[in-house]
Amino acid sequence: MGLREDQIDRYSRQIILPVVGGKGQEKLLSARVLIVGAGGLGSPAALYLASAGIGKIGIVDSDKVELNNLQRQILHSTKDVGRPKVESAKDRIKELNPDVEVIAYNIRITSENILDIIKDYDVIVDGSDNFPTRYLVNDACVLSGKLLSHGGIFKFDGQAITVLPGQSACYRCLFPEPPPPGLIPSCQEAGILGAVAGVIGTIQANEVLKYVLGIGDLLTGKLLVFSALDSSFRQVKVPRAPDCPVCGANPRITKLIDYEEFCRLRRKEG
Repeated sequence: MGLREDQIDRYSRQIILPVVGGKGQEKLLSARVLIVGAGGLGSPAALYLASAGIGKIGIVDSDKVELNNLQRQILHSTKDVGRPKVESAKDRIKELNPDVEVIAYNIRITSENILDIIKDYDVIVDGSDNFPTRYLVNDACVLSGKLLSHGGIFKFDGQAITVLPGQSACYRCLFPEPPPPGLIPSCQEAGILGAVAGVIGTIQANEVLKYVLGIGDLLTGKLLVFSALDSSFRQVKVPRAPDCPVCGANPRITKLIDYEEFCRLRRKEG
């Protein structure tokens, strides 16, 4: 399709990378990425993907901006308090890069609407903050064959893993079932260092860019664990689980389920 002069200028620092070049930049401009959650993880991911020139970015979030979000959710500003997050996010992305097509979904993602939403995208970035959404997004991506970049944050720690359906472990291979209700407090209850969200969200954006460009090694089959207190990273191998309920040899989950109910169920005592 060719690059305009202003695009060559805007993306010049990555175009000069031998593994990117003009062809790679065109791949980025043609890519379609959906971000679930315009919060602590979705914010840095969206900003870096937009600045890199991802052509179409969808953002799903049903919340409004609150003052306590601003410590980590860098898509939004004080003037945005009270606005729908997707509207604030869209405005910020368009200010950063007018070339990006931004689709705002001011809705709560559910098992009824997720497949219809993700069908228009190549890659899904999970920046959600609750277990029902994490399992929903994982299962929908596995069933649809969509690459998924998952991130999670808690207090001073973060984690990231990339799921390539049919080839690498999925979120359920790592965590087949959610923890019992009340066992793990939310970030609202336990707190989160804002910079941790920035680190993990940026790693998620990096995974997307590598995938679109076809370069480097993805975090497939590997859980990246970050600790802010000692600035350490480590990788834990995560093999595909033969008995995984959604991507195993004989999957029990072949269609989306009621994830709110699923995540309220306590593990059976064995």
